[in-house]
Amino acid sequence: MKMNVGIVGLPNVGKSTIFNALTETAKASVANYPFCTIDPNVGIVNVPDERLYKLAEIEKSKNIVPATIEFVDIAGLVRGASKGEGLGNQFLANIRQVSAIAHVVRCFDDPDIIHVEGSVNPVRDAEIIETELILADLQSIEKRLEKSTKAAKTGSKEAKFEVEVLEKAKAILEDLKPLRTNTDKFEKEELEWLNKTLFPITIKPLMYVANIPEEDLPDGKNNPYLQQLKEKAEKEGSPVVVLCGKVEQELIELPKEERKEFLNALGLEEPGLNKMIKTGYSLLGLITYFTAGEKEARAWTIKKGTKAPQAAGEIHSDIERGFIAAEIINYEDLIKIGSIQKAKELGLVRIEGKDYEVKDGDVIYFRFNV
Repeated sequence: MKMNVGIVGLPNVGKSTIFNALTETAKASVANYPFCTIDPNVGIVNVPDERLYKLAEIEKSKNIVPATIEFVDIAGLVRGASKGEGLGNQFLANIRQVSAIAHVVRCFDDPDIIHVEGSVNPVRDAEIIETELILADLQSIEKRLEKSTKAAKTGSKEAKFEVEVLEKAKAILEDLKPLRTNTDKFEKEELEWLNKTLFPITIKPLMYVANIPEEDLPDGKNNPYLQQLKEKAEKEGSPVVVLCGKVEQELIELPKEERKEFLNALGLEEPGLNKMIKTGYSLLGLITYFTAGEKEARAWTIKKGTKAPQAAGEIHSDIERGFIAAEIINYEDLIKIGSIQKAKELGLVRIEGKDYEVKDGDVIYFRFNV
């Protein structure tokens, strides 16, 4: 299942530094001037999940394959992007293609790093990006509404439906509110139509990534910029991930065996990027199930609520087509017992059919016949 998170923000807030650390590459350009990133950089990142490695240890698996999530480093947006400022049209088109948004906000002072607005103000900075995304959505809604209104006059039921949905969306956007904070005003089929037809940017789930200075680690509780951003995020119901881009970059440059000691010295249990990956996974409504054996232990990504045959389809379409049943034990139960084989002998592996909704942490063996 391909799911991706677009990293957005003003120029020089640390987006490319964070992307490079996420993907452990130097693919994205990092420079002290606006628009050093033009074409979006794409990186596939492993989802950190200790359960997979414990399963592999139990089953003595020769190969380990983690779940992955894609991150896209999108060039810095500026005030006026919705009108084409700073290559805005190109960048906004890139954002429409992602599944969720990570909005990086600068929460540090540094006279050596240019701020495109001349000063650091996280709420203002976040609102600049938010407004440009709202205006971009409003333009596409108004354009489609004009077309649908003409069609509705001919008596088209489909066009009348479109006009109703578009009018709702237009009213929200004209109030300078993102669509994601007003989804309760739409019916399920209306949201589905909006997403499939117009790909609105402001309906996508969003997290804020607060880029704080090293001296404010581990939690940034004494950083006034962070507290301002958290207040804004809380009103919206958006999560905030706190990290220091500079530290995350330094961390990946260390040998893996030295990273834990480095984190401990900063009072951190894990890299901030792990939290960012996990938050992205959660924002997208994703869960993980596992397959494990001597040959391979693997994590599979599915949407919450996915039925067993469709979960099997993530492995291969033939397994979904020929699905008979799923042998399942939850990870926590398996860890207590010690092996899948022992769990089977004790009769603790249950058989589930086509209507079973796979749960996060399920360890599954699919029975199928093609």
